Amino acid sequence: MKLVQFFLPGKGKRVGVIQSDRVLDITSSDENVRCTLDVVTQGKTAQGVVARASWLAKRLHRRGLDWRELQRLPSRRSPHLLVPIDAPEVWGAKDTYAPDGGQAGAGGMSDTPHKPTVAALPADDSRPALFFKATAHRVVGPHAPIAIRQDSSLTLPEAGLAVVLGPTGAVVAFTACNDVTARDIEQRGAEYQSQARIYRGSIALGPCLVTPDEIEDPLALQVRCNILRVGGAIFSEATSTARLRRPVEALVPWLLRDNPVPAGAVLSTGTGILVPDTAALANGDQVEIEVQSIGRLSNPVRGH
Repeated sequence: MKLVQFFLPGKGKRVGVIQSDRVLDITSSDENVRCTLDVVTQGKTAQGVVARASWLAKRLHRRGLDWRELQRLPSRRSPHLLVPIDAPEVWGAKDTYAPDGGQAGAGGMSDTPHKPTVAALPADDSRPALFFKATAHRVVGPHAPIAIRQDSSLTLPEAGLAVVLGPTGAVVAFTACNDVTARDIEQRGAEYQSQARIYRGSIALGPCLVTPDEIEDPLALQVRCNILRVGGAIFSEATSTARLRRPVEALVPWLLRDNPVPAGAVLSTGTGILVPDTAALANGDQVEIEVQSIGRLSNPVRGH
């Protein structure tokens, strides 16, 4: 099942289920469903989320909207997609992908990622590098602008697969993630990581939530990152979640260890695509993150 949040003029935020090319509105004040977080909280598990949303779609039996009509820049005057979940917390993971020998060609265009510069994971090191990334008000959805910090001159996107956790910590859905990072600030040292990664517009999620029953193997998904500038693409590269050093289910227990997180928390599984400094984001760029079986997350860049 695919779930979205979208805006309707005069009605505000709505919850939708995607069926083919239609979006069925399952928002219901009577059922206390005003956002996808309500569906996650009430459903508790992946199966429960599917059951809850399916029941609402059948009970309400509303006419659907055309999915394409929601693919536009946010405006109070037009229907449009919103961030697929108002995640109370968003967490990230670093150095989760195994090195790959593929090198990009001219202009950074390749179907295989640059060889990561991180060291190989020591055999006795089972602890993943997890970090706090954002709260709900710092996250943007499809077609909303991601941001460049005013004090950064080297900001890069990080494309990845993210998971949504239910109230018991179980994975209830997947989504695409763009973890935007001020690389020049991060390179100053570990004590600067929070400033490099946590700011308004530093992360995008979307275009939808996809429950696990629709993803045959989370470790066999293509992830692609495109950076578009006037005149065409300046960067395009793909990788596969098959390169993840740890399966998703191995990352989640580390996040939850002595660290309770609220229902709807999101964990990005990291990136296997290292964007070169020569493709640093600039005002007016467009970044596309596409994850197989989930869809394309597209965001303009707002800079200084």
